[in-house]
Amino acid sequence: MNKTSRPTRWWPWAVAVVVLAPLVMVGSHFLPGDLSVGAEQIQRGKQAYNENCASCHGADLKGTRQGPPFIHKVYEPSHHGDEAFYRAAANGVRAHHWRFGDMPPVPGATREEVGDIIAYIRDKQRQHGIE
Repeated sequence: MNKTSRPTRWWPWAVAVVVLAPLVMVGSHFLPGDLSVGAEQIQRGKQAYNENCASCHGADLKGTRQGPPFIHKVYEPSHHGDEAFYRAAANGVRAHHWRFGDMPPVPGATREEVGDIIAYIRDKQRQHGIE
């Protein structure tokens, strides 16, 4: 076999790298939960949740007469992703699943603080089988 008739063995690997590398990089953004979430962030989130959210959504995340529960499949990540929580805290939310009325924005809540709250909520949801 001469050089031109010999099958090239490297091209399938090159194609695999070109196709799979972007999928791995982009796909990691769609993993359920943030794999870097740690106990400290969850603890900060619990504190921020208790200060900003518990009065309406319940200290146990099971809701009150003023607001809906987060321990509910409606708030699973595939239906209400993390970005929905960021937007709700920043802009408020029109009532659409529940009859509690519109949620006002959370004044003074930083994006980092809301991220901690989300980590806490997602941790509690996982403990209740909501993923």
